[in-house]
Amino acid sequence: MTGKDLRRGGLARLTVEDIVAPGFSTPWDAPTIPPFPFTFRNVEVLTLAWRTSEAAVARVLPPPLEPTSDVVLAHVYRMNDVDWLGAYGESNVSVGCRLPGADIAGSYSPYLFLSSDVGVAHGREVHGQPKKLGEPLLEIRGDLTVGIVRRNGIDVLTGTMATKQRPDSLEGLARHFDFALNINLKAVDHIDGRPAIRQLTARRLADVSVHECWGGPCTVELRPNAQAPIHRLPVVDMLDGLYWRADFTLVPGRVIHDYLAAKT
Repeated sequence: MTGKDLRRGGLARLTVEDIVAPGFSTPWDAPTIPPFPFTFRNVEVLTLAWRTSEAAVARVLPPPLEPTSDVVLAHVYRMNDVDWLGAYGESNVSVGCRLPGADIAGSYSPYLFLSSDVGVAHGREVHGQPKKLGEPLLEIRGDLTVGIVRRNGIDVLTGTMATKQRPDSLEGLARHFDFALNINLKAVDHIDGRPAIRQLTARRLADVSVHECWGGPCTVELRPNAQAPIHRLPVVDMLDGLYWRADFTLVPGRVIHDYLAAKT
């Protein structure tokens, strides 16, 4: 069954052309990885901002990336309607960084947690995001918006913000760093253990349409977990957060640094 035949519901045999084509995924007759582009609709997000130390940020950055801020942004998403993936929860913890010698600055993701196996596989295989299974939850509890990231039965992150009291915009986050340009460390080995891919990748969401955005002071509580060590970015000062709802599309990104090529 080719990729095209699969989308039509056909039963053709797999070909070499299918295997070497962009966007191929296994199992070939029930692929796991979505091809680009795919769209996220009516996504609800609680973005929590807190100040940590620049030394803490520097410790989670792979060289040659350098910190540009001592602020951490943690996004807790309720994905309501996503091509291929359906509905699930996600959280992305990001810090500001730049690539020296290049006009590239954005956000690096040291920790991501999802309740979707497809999302975990796609993030790791394509972007190099360090995604793990977890239980991110976003809820409105009366007059309080609550975001929780749970792993191994432990609430490793709990954030709160008053519900819809102050209209706001995403521009307020830009003063910390460009969170929309997401940078990741992609690492894949050959079957014999030799490094196959060692890259810094970057991608920016497309077709972003924000339906509503609300801001206000947020609270952030971190609990230690060796398998979800967000606590390595300790809270020094809690800042303003945002609750927002949007549509966007995930499109291909680019390689901004190739470690193996740099060695030759």
